[in-house]
Amino acid sequence: MKKKLLFVINTLSAAGAEMALLELLRRLSPDEYDISLYVLMGQGELSDRLPKHVTLLNKDYSSVSVLSEEGRKHMYRHIIKAMFCRGTVFRRLPYMAAGLFEMVKKHKIWPDKLLWRIISDGSPRLKERYDVAVAYLEGGSTYYVADYVNAKKKAAFIHIDYTQAGYTRRLDKNCYEEFDAIFPIAESVRDKFLEVYPEYKEKTAVFHNMLNSEEIKKKSRLAGGFTDDYRGIRILSVGRLTWQKSYESAVEAMRLLKTEGYSARWYVLGEGSERQMLEQQIAKAGLEEDFILAGAVENPYPYYLQADICVQATRFEGKSIAIQEAQILGCAIVASDNNSNREQITDGKDGFLCKLEPEDIKEKIKLLILDKKQREAFQKAALCKKISYEEDLMLLKGLFENE
Repeated sequence: MKKKLLFVINTLSAAGAEMALLELLRRLSPDEYDISLYVLMGQGELSDRLPKHVTLLNKDYSSVSVLSEEGRKHMYRHIIKAMFCRGTVFRRLPYMAAGLFEMVKKHKIWPDKLLWRIISDGSPRLKERYDVAVAYLEGGSTYYVADYVNAKKKAAFIHIDYTQAGYTRRLDKNCYEEFDAIFPIAESVRDKFLEVYPEYKEKTAVFHNMLNSEEIKKKSRLAGGFTDDYRGIRILSVGRLTWQKSYESAVEAMRLLKTEGYSARWYVLGEGSERQMLEQQIAKAGLEEDFILAGAVENPYPYYLQADICVQATRFEGKSIAIQEAQILGCAIVASDNNSNREQITDGKDGFLCKLEPEDIKEKIKLLILDKKQREAFQKAALCKKISYEEDLMLLKGLFENE
């Protein structure tokens, strides 16, 4: 008989973890597994990309992007409904108050982290019993699988630097006790998770993001990419317009480049809550024609192929899929020197690592603008990076063997 496998994820929007999930689902044979997916928030534009053998369990699902105005309204309605379902918001007031107090002491408020347990508690319950249930993102989906899914075995994926992303033991309420396996997506992600939860070392193993290199290369050759007639150096960044991505540093780095007289244009593919703030910063710096917020695009890969330099100068990452995609397509990369990026890039060999400061970002970009041979050397080295981790599938399959 086929094994029953459930995946739970917070949303199915066009972001790195969601894209990695789609590839993982494609690699799980429908001859071996009866696969279901439950999307906790019930929305996301990637639903039409689900493999045909995967059953979407949500009765009410919206394919609207969480980043669009309509999508945000849908998300707020879902949250309000969850808050009052079963009196959840009243039962969890002490929990939210304690979590908020802890955040205030650290001078950083994370509203989504406070709400994930509310959303989990207020979500519909699944009646089926599964052989293995997988929480593919930290937060809501992890709480939901831990508390409300009936399964013989449970696994949780970790996609972020746990010490920087706003999660705490108080918010988690010991949910990881309920899991038989914990899968950080990179060695640095594992190390940071174990700083918070050292007691789970024995059941923690790295499970890298699954990417389809051949499909990415194929899509990079399709029509698309830059439509302007700019002839200078093109700089590309890919990622949501959020605080984590630190685009305000990129805008300032671009201002410094232009002040020094360098001919370059910076493009950002992504959408998010900080667009208005960034547009104001861009206008104040007089960079309307030089720093382009191009929005989210369905196929970003022609842009990678056409860009001269890719920059991912972010505050923190789990394991940057944007960097992996850039390496698959042979791009010269500048990235901030954090634990994750250091794991993906060897400074000076296949890219530059920089401080998350506009001046240093500018200097590393300037080196590549001035030295075409260095760009070409980085491009060649990027193509040699290990991207495929087929062997990691055995970590998931092993849960079935050890039932």
